[in-house]
Amino acid sequence: MTSLPSLLLLVLLTLTSVESKTFWADVAALKEFKNSVDAKSITPGSCLSSWDFSVDPCDGLSGETFTCGFRCDTVVSGSGRVTDLSLDHPGYSGSLSSLSFNFPYLQSLDLSGNYFSGPLPDSLSNLTRLTSLYLSGNSFSGSVPDSLGSMPALEELLLDNNRLSGSVPASFNNLSSLKRLEIQLNNISGEFPDLSSLKNLNYLDASDNRISGRVPSSLPGSVVQISMRNNLMEGTIPESFRDLTSLEVVDLSHNKLSGSVPSFIFTHQTLQQLTLSFNGFTSLDSPYYSPSGLPSELISVDLSNNQIRGSLPLFMGLLPKLSALSLENNSFSGMIPTQYVWKTVSPGSDFAAFQRLLLGGNFLFGVVPGPLMALKPGSANVQLAGNCFSWCPATFFFCQGQEQRSLTECRKFSRVIP
Repeated sequence: MTSLPSLLLLVLLTLTSVESKTFWADVAALKEFKNSVDAKSITPGSCLSSWDFSVDPCDGLSGETFTCGFRCDTVVSGSGRVTDLSLDHPGYSGSLSSLSFNFPYLQSLDLSGNYFSGPLPDSLSNLTRLTSLYLSGNSFSGSVPDSLGSMPALEELLLDNNRLSGSVPASFNNLSSLKRLEIQLNNISGEFPDLSSLKNLNYLDASDNRISGRVPSSLPGSVVQISMRNNLMEGTIPESFRDLTSLEVVDLSHNKLSGSVPSFIFTHQTLQQLTLSFNGFTSLDSPYYSPSGLPSELISVDLSNNQIRGSLPLFMGLLPKLSALSLENNSFSGMIPTQYVWKTVSPGSDFAAFQRLLLGGNFLFGVVPGPLMALKPGSANVQLAGNCFSWCPATFFFCQGQEQRSLTECRKFSRVIP
């Protein structure tokens, strides 16, 4: 029979053997990381200020040292490994370009909202188990390293709000697990690469850069949202968008797109929000429609600030779910279609009402339809200012903000006006 003292000793030895201790290489990697941060930016009370290596990091998580900034898990028997490095936002600065990032079990790295600068380190590709990389809102500069394309487990890559330049690496097409890619608000240029292999990609935001060439036509069918506003892209919407069967949001505003907006985009089977404002489109291709309406999921369409001519497209008033339409600051002429009027004031049970109808800054003429004249402020956001209507005084809320055009201007667009 085992004596009581011997039993207690056995229990103590068992508990000690399974106690989580930080693997020595992870301790070294944590020290290297802290040493790379400018000491002057490590303020009292911040996560890094609590990193005191006189104690074991993983053991110190419940004490007064190592209070935050990372997580440990016992992924190897008897060893605590760093699996999550997520800093707070006190304004850490410094360059990370020489770091080894020797964290083989790291799954999430979040350094966003600080002032880290210099180039992105190639060594980030050492993080082969990483699923989330958040580097948003820093001052990283230089090109995006090709090595980032060799992170097979990566699901979210956020590089937005930095000073990155150069082109998007073609190696990104190897990120087979990627679901979210955000590179907006940088100085990235060149044509967008082929990302057709990213079968899990849902969200793409490359806005506010200097990306040129055509709108990318090689995107996977899994894409739900595409935001590439404020770039230098040319051409029109590619035919391949028809095959993006999960697409719900497209924002290509503030580019150099031109020609005609293709008809298929208005009857896309899943698209809900289309924003093409501030481009150079000159016409719209009208889809085939019947008086009963159009098959469309569109809720919001913004084609403002283009160069589109001709009459207001009748089919817009037949899109059953469309509640926000902006055609402001184009060169539309003619009268307001009856479909627009009734969709605003009395849409019927099968049609959503126009809650926002912005038609200002065109060359529309004639009289403002009586039902619209009866609208009260707050009933719908309607804007008709800056057109050629015979009577649209500023006492009506929808005529405010801009004078009606002069007779000289209007004569260029309407034979009705003598």
